Amino acid sequence: MELWTAVAAALVGALVRQCVSLGSYSGYGKPPMHGDFEAQRHWMEITVNLPANEWYHNTSENDLMYWGLDYPPLTAYHSWLCGKVAEAIDPTWVALNASRGIETHSHKLFMRATAFVADVLVFFPAVFAFCYLLRRQTPTQKSLTAGLILLLPGLILIDHGHFQYNAVSLGLALLGVVACTHDHEYLGSVAFTLALNYKQMELYHALPFFCYLLGKCFRRPYWMLPFRVAALGIVVIATFAVCWIPFLESVEDAQQVLLRLFPVARGVFEDKVSNVWCALSVVWKMRTVDPQHILLASAILTVLTILPSSIHLLLRPTKVNFLLSLSISALGFFLFSFQVHEKSILLAALPVALLLPHFPLLSVWFQVVASFSMFPLLKRDGATLEYGSVTILFIVASLLVYRRTFSQQGKLLVPVIISFLGMLALHVLEASVKPPLRLPDLFPVLFAIFCCAHFCLFFLVLNGIQFGAACEFWGQSGHRKHKTS
Repeated sequence: MELWTAVAAALVGALVRQCVSLGSYSGYGKPPMHGDFEAQRHWMEITVNLPANEWYHNTSENDLMYWGLDYPPLTAYHSWLCGKVAEAIDPTWVALNASRGIETHSHKLFMRATAFVADVLVFFPAVFAFCYLLRRQTPTQKSLTAGLILLLPGLILIDHGHFQYNAVSLGLALLGVVACTHDHEYLGSVAFTLALNYKQMELYHALPFFCYLLGKCFRRPYWMLPFRVAALGIVVIATFAVCWIPFLESVEDAQQVLLRLFPVARGVFEDKVSNVWCALSVVWKMRTVDPQHILLASAILTVLTILPSSIHLLLRPTKVNFLLSLSISALGFFLFSFQVHEKSILLAALPVALLLPHFPLLSVWFQVVASFSMFPLLKRDGATLEYGSVTILFIVASLLVYRRTFSQQGKLLVPVIISFLGMLALHVLEASVKPPLRLPDLFPVLFAIFCCAHFCLFFLVLNGIQFGAACEFWGQSGHRKHKTS
């Protein structure tokens, strides 16, 4: 990887993040609950002012109905660390109860800085490590690939516009991918377990990690199998134990954390998310169905849809199969699982982005649709300009990097162009046509259905590629060439 191109890629990625951070954020000027920005600030307030055994409990000082902490311990520790820094700069930012809804300019700069620093310290190194170790690419190609991954529009818009810290969990998961695919399975297990302890949605990637590591164990001498499996299990359990130490003093504390992490009572999906359940709700009012029945159905469908890919990975644990299975598993969870948010598509967007060197057209197309699927959310945040700018920048950068490859795709460009025209048409309609009073959510629903259809198509195509049925159509080379990679 050439130093100057790598530095340029990092600087461009950093600059775009800073530009997006100048805009609005989730819940700005919308009391009393505000939005995700206030949620992240409130967790700093709670973790700094209360003992750890009260962070997940409803008390007089910790009203769980007001953005109660519902992420795993590593997120809580990160909030505590940021809260301590905030307290040192200006104690009013995290004053217990008195700081709710604070919207000063100085505090916004601080919060934006925490997201930027977390991104640069975790996600950036993971991306460069992944690209540096790519095979069959020149140093310049590696830097350009890293630059494109750092420009993923969805991740930038959510973390530095809407406001979250997805780059931390995704960066840790990516470090796990890098380590596991380069024979550092124990280090990779630690990294992924940390990702899982930062955001429970990393469960979307858990089965491929398990199958890949177990498949690699099967390729070792048989007498080593029980020792390797036991060693990996010990590493994972030990990492979990370290993360959960403050909450293992009593069964009640541990149970309360788990209840906060998996709130099945909230419903099958949030807002107008681009998954199967939301699309079905247009013709089938699932709000009237027993949530436990939907929970069971979603669990069964999710397992059935992701299992074939993971079993294939177990039998053929190659790097490309691992990336494909991670993408398929995350998409399967997004499309069929319970309690899905629009932002959860980022869990599929990352592994699909890692397929850029193998299937660039498919990967770029996916990223644009993923960004498009979150437009209703970003519009509510007042981030329409940022959304358009970052998405167009990513498309232009992709065309510059892969123009020769795209020009050789032939007929495959037709559905991509039709899809892009469809997205453009929906944007024009949404901006120029007022929805009828009886259908106030008309356009968010149309966006969700449009994107759900795309994600179902991507799910089928990715499965076809992994099983060898579609690789020749979408990649630069056949699946047989990737068997040992």
